[in-house]
Amino acid sequence: MSDPYQTLGVARTASEKEIKSAYRKLAKELHPDRNKDNPKAAEKFSNVTNAYDLLSDKDKRAQFDRGEIDGDGNPTNPFGGGFGGGGFGGRPGGGQRGYRAEDFQGFGGGDDMDLSDLFEGLFGGGRKRSGPGNFGGGFGSQRRSPPPRKGADINYRLSVSFIDAATRKDQRITLADGKTIDLKLPAGVEDGTQMRLKGKGEKGAGGPGDGLVLVEVGKHPFFRRDGENIRMDLPITLGEALRGGKVKCPTVDGPVMLTIKPGTDGGTVMRLKGKGWSTKSGSRGDQLVTLEIQLPDNLDELTERLDGWEDSQDVRAKLGV
Repeated sequence: MSDPYQTLGVARTASEKEIKSAYRKLAKELHPDRNKDNPKAAEKFSNVTNAYDLLSDKDKRAQFDRGEIDGDGNPTNPFGGGFGGGGFGGRPGGGQRGYRAEDFQGFGGGDDMDLSDLFEGLFGGGRKRSGPGNFGGGFGSQRRSPPPRKGADINYRLSVSFIDAATRKDQRITLADGKTIDLKLPAGVEDGTQMRLKGKGEKGAGGPGDGLVLVEVGKHPFFRRDGENIRMDLPITLGEALRGGKVKCPTVDGPVMLTIKPGTDGGTVMRLKGKGWSTKSGSRGDQLVTLEIQLPDNLDELTERLDGWEDSQDVRAKLGV
């Protein structure tokens, strides 16, 4: 039986941040991709992940601290304690024995007391007795064994680039057992999306648990998400703004040619249909391109050409200044 605090190497008073930091450090060290020559690394990686899964859950951590569950998340006393040690029907000084009808004759006997309710309270249910002295076939027949437990779930983190997330490009992930699988990103995927991999958790008597994959979407140097759309600022020259023409514009699907109208103002927003983020319906949003007029680095020639020319329009009139 493992102690999750010892597994992560943190104190019982550790904060959530300390627990998360310890997990990330160990997970990075023990990940199967970095330990292909160490077959025990996968097992340690799984133990570290399970310990973090328990301690990152406030309710489970509280239950473990109170001694209600063990380090694997199983109840430490599933039947709520034994029947000996001075308890109901037990012998003084401890020990446990079976129950007989004679043991309950002092409670009023016969039909004065319906003991089926008592038995149901002790054993979680049972048959009603059909007559005096008949206890429904004994206590052993009333007990139901709990169903076998499934194996524990295993948590994974999947870093996905901005462009891959926008276009839902298939991603490859390495599992705790060292195997790799290709994942199809769900429609509308975003930072924090969780994917469930059925049967990719730890093995258990009731079947394997699941793999829980947390998607972390990275940032991009010039694309930014705006709901289902993607925005970007596209620099154009003063000549392109004056005369118009075709300019190359990047998108998450690759570059496209954008037509600039003559006399285009800086700040103009152009829309590229279907070049945005994937939506939950499976469609794509749009890309919104804001044009930015960029003056030349050397302004001497431009200043010389404009010498004597002055633009008389009041460009700030609508601002009231």
